[in-house]
Amino acid sequence: MSAYDSLDEAALVALAKQEPEAFGALYERYVDRIYNYIYYRVGSQEEAEDLTARTFFKALDKIGDYEDRGAPFTAWLYRIAHNLVANWHRQRSRHPILSLEDLHTPQQAPANPGQVVEKRETRAELLAAIHRLPSDRQELLILKFVERLPNAQIGEIMGRTESSIKSLYHRTLNTLRSDLNERGLF
Repeated sequence: MSAYDSLDEAALVALAKQEPEAFGALYERYVDRIYNYIYYRVGSQEEAEDLTARTFFKALDKIGDYEDRGAPFTAWLYRIAHNLVANWHRQRSRHPILSLEDLHTPQQAPANPGQVVEKRETRAELLAAIHRLPSDRQELLILKFVERLPNAQIGEIMGRTESSIKSLYHRTLNTLRSDLNERGLF
């Protein structure tokens, strides 16, 4: 246990502006959450690790400019990660890359291959439907279901009001439901 563990977020951020070691404690607190967010946006472990590292390097570089405006520090980190992921997607759209991760096959044979195939196909269709959504709606679903953030914090990260997040969430689920129904999946 470090001396920084007992500090609340605001105190730790203030200290991190003066002491780089304190920023390390912020990194430890939030690296898994930021990594998960990025991973679900890019789908590659290596790219997620790289973008997570870049997120924290940028945060460390700009920590002196950070101002507490009532939102959690994580909202600022998610915003940095969001911008890096958006740039990554723009760059990839210009220069597509074939992922070898998609070629992974399990080592052990499943107990019921039919169920495994059906589950895999359903998951693939759901992910495809999510990927057909605009990027802001994909981001909303990740923050809501993967990160389990409250609407107010999602609004801070996405630069929207809490009520607009609720509305976007409702529209997003309706769009997904319609898309899947049109394809005869649900």
